[in-house]
Amino acid sequence: MKQNTEKRLFQYALQYKKGIIIGFICLIIAVSLELAGPLIAKRVIDDHILGVEGTWQEVESQNDKQTASYNGQFYKRVDRLEDSDQTIGNPVTIFQTGTTYYFVTEEIPLEGKRTADGETITITTSSGEETFTGEKLSLTEVYPFFKPEQGPIMWLLGLYVALLFIAGFFQFYQTFLLQKSSNQIVRKMRNDLFAHTQRIPVNYFVDQPAGKIVARITNDTEAIRDLYERVLSIVLTSIIYMAGIFVALFILDAKLALMCLFIIPLIFGWMKLYKHFGSKYNKVIRSTISEINGNISEAIQGMPIIQAFSREKKTKEEFEVLNNRHFTYQRKLVKLSALTSYNLVTVFRNLAFVAFIWYFGSASLDPTSIISIGMLYAIVDYLTRLFEPVTDIVNQLPLIEQARVAGGRVFELLDHPGENVMDDNVSRYRGNILFDHVSFAYNEKDYVLNDISFSVKAGQTAAFVGHTGSGKSSIMNLLFRFYDPQKGSITIDGKSTQEWSRQQVRSHMGIVLQDPFLFTGTILSNVTMNDPHISREAAINALKAVGADRFIEKLPNRYDEKVTEGGGTFSLGERQLLSFARALAFDPAILILDEATANIDTETENVIQQALEVLKQGRTTLVIAHRLSTIQQADVIFVLDRGTIKEQGNHNSLLQQQGAYYQMYQMQQGILEETAG
Repeated sequence: MKQNTEKRLFQYALQYKKGIIIGFICLIIAVSLELAGPLIAKRVIDDHILGVEGTWQEVESQNDKQTASYNGQFYKRVDRLEDSDQTIGNPVTIFQTGTTYYFVTEEIPLEGKRTADGETITITTSSGEETFTGEKLSLTEVYPFFKPEQGPIMWLLGLYVALLFIAGFFQFYQTFLLQKSSNQIVRKMRNDLFAHTQRIPVNYFVDQPAGKIVARITNDTEAIRDLYERVLSIVLTSIIYMAGIFVALFILDAKLALMCLFIIPLIFGWMKLYKHFGSKYNKVIRSTISEINGNISEAIQGMPIIQAFSREKKTKEEFEVLNNRHFTYQRKLVKLSALTSYNLVTVFRNLAFVAFIWYFGSASLDPTSIISIGMLYAIVDYLTRLFEPVTDIVNQLPLIEQARVAGGRVFELLDHPGENVMDDNVSRYRGNILFDHVSFAYNEKDYVLNDISFSVKAGQTAAFVGHTGSGKSSIMNLLFRFYDPQKGSITIDGKSTQEWSRQQVRSHMGIVLQDPFLFTGTILSNVTMNDPHISREAAINALKAVGADRFIEKLPNRYDEKVTEGGGTFSLGERQLLSFARALAFDPAILILDEATANIDTETENVIQQALEVLKQGRTTLVIAHRLSTIQQADVIFVLDRGTIKEQGNHNSLLQQQGAYYQMYQMQQGILEETAG
């Protein structure tokens, strides 16, 4: 049973859990230190800036910095009295109404509605009114009572600045570690994905445009990288940040914190709603991007044909169909994001502040329950901060959903059945080949080979001829284990090819195709395929053996000449010589030439034929050819027709039979004579 995409993405992340856990710890520390700010601000405001208002006790002397002097007497806040302090008389009160401070020679209540008329102070509470007499203080007289607070305020502010610097340090490391982990995760995913493409049988790639596979390895994994970066950096940070804010709110006011918890189900429901619709749109978008990549790749490769046959307009129309589909669904996704984005968060934030005002506004109807300014500041600050991570999470929903769909596409390719790459060395086989009643179909029903049986002895040269579709290339595909037959068996030196891995079967085979493929690099790297076992000298000898040195010696960099993608700077004949040298450099026990000389001029063909006479000694050579002139020296020739062997023998014996081979030979000879005439 397949695991869901989210679980598999999480399992990939667990492979780098050390960095993630350390980053997570750094994140918690950074958030905790940063969120200490409002609590420190509350203490500065309530305990120090506004803490001057309160009960003070006269003491005998000014024995520390927390003692204030007024009219030649010394006073200290009652909450700061120590056992060593010598108190005198009854407590007094510093009282504030508006911007004016009063000195009251008795202890009075600080709760309730307060008014002042001259030196008469009235305090109204739920139990009634009380009147007191206070002495109005000037700024000069008030200052000594503020002076003891300067030190603690500066210390707290310094503490907050220090915490911010420390938080910045941990913030840097959590960002670095989490982003590093996300890149490591995607690097491994790309490696796994690319490695898996090497294990998937060739028949999968027949029906899959190269652009689609490239899109999954590049575009889709890049979208997944965005997911890890958002989840590990932004979303995870936002969740920890919200958790810290709720802890602080519960410390300040548990009832208000409970009211704010409505945000959690709101976000959860929000994400479910977005996932429901966003998943549909993103699946179409990601699939269309793959088709666009495939379309572009095909158009670029076939540009000479498109321009030669004036198909530019039709090609453009086909591209526009895909591009318009992408635009349509991208627009739907934009509409969905617009409905569930910053504006909606703003609405809920404003509603939260309405609830906050109602909560404390209704409480203020009771004069005894007035909230302190420091508390008010801290709660407003936390509520403001609370919606910042909510906005961050909501803004990441499009990318998260896009990455989730991309992950599904990546895992779909990873789940395609593959085979383990086993390139353990096997002893070089001699090259005795036997096809025993082999039948094969590419689509499991339309057989292209029907009950084929033949043998080729080690060191022999065997040729396969026949009309297009007769099954010649299919025989080579089976021998090379690009495919396996539905019926019958194929053995090399008496051992079934299916007893070896595909890589082991091919380890002592070489192949030259009709359409040679060169890789970006140099001439030598294309011959050696960067195999350390093939020396520079061996590669050069192989090139000389096939006659490629004739044109290579004329190049500016000779054997180190740069090769572009596909080898477009070389002629078809030159590319074929390089691919031929590549096969020979690996010194195969079995050499397969699949129409290898079909596109080569007569002079180049003669060079290869001369080289073959020497090089085929000690190895089995299988040749597929349309031009019968190239196989007259073969030890055995198999004539195929509609997936069966109609004739076999050498060139002379087949001509004497005057069958299908004889007719093909006469036809080609007639064409040659007409051309010569």
